[in-house]
Order: sequence, then C-alpha cells, then structure tokens
Amino acid sequence: MKHCYPQPVPACRLVKARPETINFLLSYSRSLHVSRHKDLVFTNHKN
Repeated sequence: MKHCYPQPVPACRLVKARPETINFLLSYSRSLHVSRHKDLVFTNHKN
C-alpha cells in the first residue's frame, strides 16, 4: 500500500529577478494586444 500514497513535495525555493527583467516583462505585457473574432485569435504588439 506504500506505493498508493504520493511522495512528499520538497519545499520550493524562490527565484530572484533583476529589476531589468521585471521592467522588460511589464513593458512587453503592456504592448501586447490580443484580438478575437469568432474562431480567430490575433496577437499584435503596439509600439
């Protein structure tokens, strides 16, 4: 019956991000625009 129980999950460690990485991701998400029309999905970058 031991194999029926899940193994304990090890503790997660936090990943540190540099401010430059955070700024890049924020500006990317602001410039991304997703348009949907019926079954179609369009992605555009506004810059």
